[in-house]
Amino acid sequence: MIKVLARSIGEYKKASIMTPLLVMVEVILECAIPFVIAQLVNQMQAGCTMDVIAMYGAILIVMSVVSLIFGAAAGSTCATASTGFAKNLRRDMFYKIQDYSFENIDKFSVSSLVTRLTTDIVNVQMSYMMIIRVAIRGPLMLIFSFAMGFIMGGRLAMIFLFTIPILGIGLALVIRAATPIFRRVFRKYDALNDSIQENVQAMRVVKSYVREDYEKKKFGAAAENIRKDFTRAERIMAINSPMMQFCVYSGMVFVLSYGSYAVITGRGLDINVGQMSAMLTYSFQILMSLMMLSMVFVMITMSAESAERIVEVLSEESTLTSPENAITEVKDGSVDFENVSFKYSKRAERMALADINLHIKSGEVIGILGGTGSSKSSLIQLIPRLYDVTEGSVKVGGVDVRKYDLETLRNQVAVVLQKNVLFSGTIKDNLRWGNPDATDEEMEEACRLAQADEFIQQFPDKYDTWIEQGGSNVSGGQKQRLCIARALLKKPKILILDDSTSAVDTRTDALIRQGFREFIPETTKIIIAQRVASVQDADRIILMEGGRISAIGNHDELMASNDVYREIYTSQNRAGGDNNAE
Repeated sequence: MIKVLARSIGEYKKASIMTPLLVMVEVILECAIPFVIAQLVNQMQAGCTMDVIAMYGAILIVMSVVSLIFGAAAGSTCATASTGFAKNLRRDMFYKIQDYSFENIDKFSVSSLVTRLTTDIVNVQMSYMMIIRVAIRGPLMLIFSFAMGFIMGGRLAMIFLFTIPILGIGLALVIRAATPIFRRVFRKYDALNDSIQENVQAMRVVKSYVREDYEKKKFGAAAENIRKDFTRAERIMAINSPMMQFCVYSGMVFVLSYGSYAVITGRGLDINVGQMSAMLTYSFQILMSLMMLSMVFVMITMSAESAERIVEVLSEESTLTSPENAITEVKDGSVDFENVSFKYSKRAERMALADINLHIKSGEVIGILGGTGSSKSSLIQLIPRLYDVTEGSVKVGGVDVRKYDLETLRNQVAVVLQKNVLFSGTIKDNLRWGNPDATDEEMEEACRLAQADEFIQQFPDKYDTWIEQGGSNVSGGQKQRLCIARALLKKPKILILDDSTSAVDTRTDALIRQGFREFIPETTKIIIAQRVASVQDADRIILMEGGRISAIGNHDELMASNDVYREIYTSQNRAGGDNNAE
């Protein structure tokens, strides 16, 4: 785990190394100051002159200033290293997620990934900051203070040999009890964020069903559950502080009482006043170092689970990668499914697709119809290799898709998904997702084909109109047409429309399909639809049922030979066939 996280330190290695070195000098000076003070006290007790006092005073001032300078420098390098480490960690996680296949993404929920990119990284950043500074300062001060205590106090310092092991055992027991609770809490954080995401995305549904009170109670219960666990963990961790203070203050009381007795009865022969004052200072420094170590252990305990969750994301390897010597050119838009079966998970009991044999010529228009759950979307997701087949093979341009370079293949297969997504930015910004180098003329042509240019021209800023996140300031039909135009700008050999004209009226739908036939005749068009009218003029129509192809043919052939198709056509035409007008 440490090795994986350490890769993200990157260019901040220098700051990470400098921090402990600066802290070391700071601690040495802080531990030397009580020794100098002890010498000053002894000199004063012996009746020294003001010159000697001034000399010791000057030495103490210089040591304090230098210690302060090194401490401030350590704070600066520590901040640079920890924030830089967190930045790199977020970058590495985000880049890793971008390389995930759909199968990898299915393994992590969106809310869990968001929690790992935010809360978990903040925890690890805080822990890293403490490790390179406080975790170095605490042990060094403990060791130096302990050593100087023995030098100055002799057997009086033996008290520390009893208190430190007791504290160590207590701290280990506290951490052992708290760690499982923190592990459970972060899983509940995922569930809480999942609830928030679901609620925000479905806000219109929540309001239309007047379920705000129900959602508030559900959120409140989840938040209360986390509060209880965190309270329990914090109570356990809180035991550490009073236990530590009791042990150390007991030691200080012993030093003060026994030391005073030794000074008085021994008349300064066994231990003098200067040694006594130094011992008290070193006792206080040991207390401070133990408090620092306590804080570090608490933070590390909290962040250990976060670190494991981050490493889980960074260590996940994409299930889809480009092969060695990958093919970088797609000859044409032909598609062949040969004995294809597919399931989303190895643990799945049944196949989503079974025994699919289908051959599509380049330039053909293929319609796909089927009920909900008939695996229409699963079928087309195998073409750009969003998933790999479980059995058989899918070929594009006569070549198995697993032999292509992934970027090459996906640049030649444009998919307009059922859930259309627009990003915050202008219309031009969104269109250029299809082709970053597209000219204004090319964008306008693509929008005319997608029947989007007409409504864009009605906006005051036309193609510079700002689109809100998710496309919330345009209608469903406008969003679909912009997404189709974006896909056309890729100039693909295969264009797949996954029920992506459901929000436009039948006239606009027909104009879009007419434009495809006239302007991109060599592009293979695969149209998934719920309306027969959307695929009626296709070269062939595929009827799917239960993950299998139940019938193939053109409109007239299926009307004559297939009862299911004929029933769908009849029922939709009887209902008017246009219930999805914009």
